[in-house]
Amino acid sequence: MKPLFIHYPKCGTCRKASKWLEENGVEVNARHIVEDNPKKEELSEWIDKSGLPISRFFNTSGMIYRENNLKEKVKTASRSELLDILASNGMVVKRPIVVGDDFVLVGFNEKEWLEKLV
Repeated sequence: MKPLFIHYPKCGTCRKASKWLEENGVEVNARHIVEDNPKKEELSEWIDKSGLPISRFFNTSGMIYRENNLKEKVKTASRSELLDILASNGMVVKRPIVVGDDFVLVGFNEKEWLEKLV
């Protein structure tokens, strides 16, 4: 099964990641993060599968993150509250995300991507 590539086409990092996938012959099912925002259940599953803390799934450089002072909220809110925030708007979620059968990659790290995708 092809990995799921969740991205925002206008994001520079996502464009770089997309180009990397193409150059390395990695076929993916692409999903626009704003047009098809991840659901709370999906996010919960991906966070568990990734082994990463939920805070790593927030787009900390995004305008919504800064405007809503999510930095403080991420430290104190429950997992359920944080999942609600992430599921509310794709622009709050760090991207790109690649979801495979037994892994989840958050952000574009060429070394990690090579290990898991090539």
